[in-house]
Amino acid sequence: MPEAEEAFAIPIETPVAIETNGIAYAVMMATPTDLEDFVTGFLMAEGLAEAAEVGDVALHQVEGGDWGGGHVARVNLPVERLGPILERARRRVGDSSCGICGIEGVEAALRPLPALRRQSAASSAAIGHALEALRKRQPLGTRTRATHAAAFCHEDGSVQVVREDVGRHNALDKLVGALARRGLDPAIGFIVMTSRCSYELVEKTVRAGCPLLVTISAPTDLAVRRSKAAGLSLAVVARDDSMLWVC
Repeated sequence: MPEAEEAFAIPIETPVAIETNGIAYAVMMATPTDLEDFVTGFLMAEGLAEAAEVGDVALHQVEGGDWGGGHVARVNLPVERLGPILERARRRVGDSSCGICGIEGVEAALRPLPALRRQSAASSAAIGHALEALRKRQPLGTRTRATHAAAFCHEDGSVQVVREDVGRHNALDKLVGALARRGLDPAIGFIVMTSRCSYELVEKTVRAGCPLLVTISAPTDLAVRRSKAAGLSLAVVARDDSMLWVC
């Protein structure tokens, strides 16, 4: 007699409109959880604000008829940030916050990365410990089998903060935003992603100031080259007992 099939929930994906100082800047598709963290991390990744400059995020739910609703997130940044916002303001619709949607020109897409100020002291054993612990810290992933997780871990491998989303870039933005809002320094630990290692994840990790990125799948060539240029350590195809140190 065949075993009963296990039922999984379907994850929610909804538009999130981000407005800064009353200016419509972006519309991203995301899982509507931890949106304050998402907006904070997104603005930081876009280079529009430092962590301390992002204040309260006002969330407003919008009805959308047969297709469901969405959310509008409004935040006010310091006046000195208005110049770049006005210059780059555009309404963008994307499937994830990849960090380059709407940017014109190769030079803008591959803008220089800051050099990381320290190297990670995390060992392979610590990373393995973090991967094992992370399996029990993904409630959305357990229910849906369709989301990504981003986790911040201390160098001993203890998992401190986890964020989930249907998009891997969104999950990382949520994590970086959560660290900023909690006052946690990304430089003292490492980030684990349940996804492949794209160059956008490298960019976001470096700009957050974290010295080590761990992913469960392989990297792209550009991800490796950008990691080396910024001094980011990269461990990929990571499992509890094995991984490939790329740089």
